[in-house]
Amino acid sequence: MTADISLPQARRIALAAQGFTDPMPAGEPTRSHLKRVVGRTRFLQIDSVNILARAHYMPTFSRIGPYDEGLLDRAAWSDTKRSPRLYAEYWAHEAALIPIDDWPLMRWRMDDYRDGRYRYTRDVMRRNGELAADIRAVIVAQGASTPRQIEGALGIERPSAASGSWWDRGDVKHVCEAMFASGELSATRNANFVRHYDLAERIVGDERAGLEIPRHDAHRALVAQAAAAHGVATVADLADYYRMTTAQVRAVLPDLVDDGVVTETSVDGWRDTAYLHRDARTPRSVRRSTLLSPFDPLVFFRPRTERLFDFHYRIEIYVPEAKRVHGYYVLPYLMDDRVVARVDLKADRAARVLQVLASHVEPDVDRGEVAQRLAVDLQTMARWRGLDEVNVHPRGELAAHLNCSV
Repeated sequence: MTADISLPQARRIALAAQGFTDPMPAGEPTRSHLKRVVGRTRFLQIDSVNILARAHYMPTFSRIGPYDEGLLDRAAWSDTKRSPRLYAEYWAHEAALIPIDDWPLMRWRMDDYRDGRYRYTRDVMRRNGELAADIRAVIVAQGASTPRQIEGALGIERPSAASGSWWDRGDVKHVCEAMFASGELSATRNANFVRHYDLAERIVGDERAGLEIPRHDAHRALVAQAAAAHGVATVADLADYYRMTTAQVRAVLPDLVDDGVVTETSVDGWRDTAYLHRDARTPRSVRRSTLLSPFDPLVFFRPRTERLFDFHYRIEIYVPEAKRVHGYYVLPYLMDDRVVARVDLKADRAARVLQVLASHVEPDVDRGEVAQRLAVDLQTMARWRGLDEVNVHPRGELAAHLNCSV
């Protein structure tokens, strides 16, 4: 039986849905370009690893090229009449910056997390439920605060050595995390990426913080957004995007089909039924090359990445060094409508060098062409990170070709 959509078509649909076929900025990227990117991806996943660039900065770079990170910082961490806040931090796929208008769509999750997201945090809340009222009183009085600042205001003394691990963070930190998960608190970040907790209504506004959306309606809206971000997707793909269950997705799909938001379809080589969003486009070709964050929405659901691009990808940060196959912080390399290579990158800020610790290429691609285009994109990445040089280490079957092109 012939599938409705070929695999190359599905790749182009996905790339268009994620913004990789949108026009590049003619000049310096602006706030409107940032809004366009997040309009495609729906959120920006946050991760603290800063060996190259923190995860929430990378998807915008991958779609519009070098830009001023201050655009995102101001949109997420500050709020002025001239530059009103656009995004707030909450649990989407994982920790993420979401549009503030999406805050009410997460109320069902906040209800599920009203005593905390983790078992240990829930245990702390049960032991110290009254601490939440004290924390709120401090934040009301002194504004956005770190757990250490809250401890100081409450007269809580804790040895500095106790701040190293999750389990030694102290009860204030855990209760702040529980209040954040429940939606009572949100947060801003400073230049050092330190989280300052604040009342959710101060971050997203009273109306959004107080708006209650029925669970089924919120699920329906989130699945519709996930479908738009994918272009074409299976139930598993849709569920993973906002970390929903497949049962939650299946419960609202009939509504979306009946309303014409998505259409059932099939993709060549995919075992499961796919759903095509009504706004999905199928470009005749894709001409774009860029480096992708390990947490980019295009690739963060690894089964879809393998199904869509025939690219087996695992992040190896938590793998012992001796057992790593491709490296510590490995970025997939998108070239047109294929993921053709991967590079282990490190920003050596002291030496002002982008270190390419390893470079690997996929089978059945022209290594010379990949090396030439990747060399240009590595130099662009280096300039964006404020680095002067690119240094290619000899590890990986692409290294020799790449070294000749840099």
